[in-house]
Amino acid sequence: MSISWTDRCGKGLTLNLYQLSDDYRAVREAVRDVCENVIAPTAATTDIVGEFPTAGYAALRDCEFHAPRIAEGYGGPGADALATAIIVEEVARACATCALIPAINSLCTQLLQDAASEEIKREYLPPVARGEAMMSFCLSEPEAGSDIRAMSTRAEPVAGGYRLNGTKRWITHAGISAFYLVFAVNSHRDGSPGISGFIVEKDDPGLSFGRLERKMGIKGSPTREVYLEDVRIPASRLIGEPGSGLRIALNALDHGRVTIAAQAVGIAQGALEYATDYARQRRQFGKPIGAMQSVQFMLADMAMKVEAARHLTYAAAARSQQADADLAFYASAAKCFASDTAISVATDAVQVLGANGYSCEYPVERMMRDAKVTQIYGGTNQIQRLVIARSLPGAHHG
Repeated sequence: MSISWTDRCGKGLTLNLYQLSDDYRAVREAVRDVCENVIAPTAATTDIVGEFPTAGYAALRDCEFHAPRIAEGYGGPGADALATAIIVEEVARACATCALIPAINSLCTQLLQDAASEEIKREYLPPVARGEAMMSFCLSEPEAGSDIRAMSTRAEPVAGGYRLNGTKRWITHAGISAFYLVFAVNSHRDGSPGISGFIVEKDDPGLSFGRLERKMGIKGSPTREVYLEDVRIPASRLIGEPGSGLRIALNALDHGRVTIAAQAVGIAQGALEYATDYARQRRQFGKPIGAMQSVQFMLADMAMKVEAARHLTYAAAARSQQADADLAFYASAAKCFASDTAISVATDAVQVLGANGYSCEYPVERMMRDAKVTQIYGGTNQIQRLVIARSLPGAHHG
């Protein structure tokens, strides 16, 4: 007996193709409007001057796009993970440096909402929501990058709180942020060695900053070392339980990798759009270079990669919102694939423009430099591939 697909599925069944809801599309349109009017026109200057984009921050703050993950109860817009990814993507399409404002604020504020006491949330989230302060995530150290457990920063219990000593490296927005989420070796409840998270304020005695790092890209985003020399903080600034910091940090990184993926998608989208428009206008041998099959194939490959990266990123964002058990796989896969896509697409965009692509007068060389860091921070893509491989059925964890 045969059963037709019409009988099995029902007559008149309509296949609804996946697409963003009207609400998410409205978010994209609103962010794009801000970016095209304020952020994109200053992106080149931000890169050349290498200064924090105050105008971009103000524009994002005015529209509540600067720290989208803060819940309404703490004064924020309460955007979910997908809306946040769209915001970061759209800002990065115009300026990768500015995209780090919502990305890092979201990383830190979501960590506090997931793990901190209500006292901490009430004290530190509202100023960030109002745009009066920013946050920085302080995990990496000179000898502890991918190997988090090798960190040497110490938090010694003292009367009424803790004393912190150590150095953090590659800290985004260091010197600009008012609040720093610092991870240090402390102890578990049973006294065994562990890692704990703490909030340190910019004005705390003993906190200081190193010189500005001279970077290949995202030059307007200040990156410095953070020095902690006998920094005393009250016990109330401990995030979660003593010794829970490693779990808290790794969980935050899973969520944060989704926004890095979104940043990479935005960079790639910007490069694709510029290269496509250029190919329509640039004429050689009596016709637009976009009419040449070799260029058409290059643009087609770029477009396929961007769209694949976007959908993987959105799938990861949905799992981030729900804190699904497979978030680590999807976050690492999205971050790895999207960042590889960003550098590939941006490099091809430079090729499409030829000598002009190599010139600083055109944005694609900046996009290529900005794209490279997405393969590195938030955990190198080599580390992401380890995470992905170890999550496969039957994988050896060694």
